[in-house]
Amino acid sequence: MTIRPYLYFNGRCDEALELYQKVLGAQVQFLMRFKEGPPGACEGGMVPANWEEKVMHTEVLIGESTVMMSDGNSAETAKFAGISMCALAKDEADAERIFAGLGEGGQVQMPMMQTFFSPKFGMVADKLGVSWMVIVPQEM
Repeated sequence: MTIRPYLYFNGRCDEALELYQKVLGAQVQFLMRFKEGPPGACEGGMVPANWEEKVMHTEVLIGESTVMMSDGNSAETAKFAGISMCALAKDEADAERIFAGLGEGGQVQMPMMQTFFSPKFGMVADKLGVSWMVIVPQEM
């Protein structure tokens, strides 16, 4: 079994793609805009008007993980409550870089620090509101 997160950015998916490409090295594996969907995909009030260029569906590869994303079908501010993405950094310098990049324009929830379970761990919400835990896995 494979479980993949699916994030809805309510009109800001291109901005998310740009951020995750820059900070996490995300690679777009597939991208379909609403205008490329089935006939009528943008009609009938299913999505906001003029969303032809918005992302209907995309799959990105981040490290070894696939994350699926979309602009969804609403222009309301996206709410990423009750969930957090977790980025496993290769070392402390990588963790600091990822944390700083995700935190640019976002909000630090817990600064990077040494914990009982990791030499470096922190929590940050990126500028799109997605909560991230950045961690250097502790050696067993």
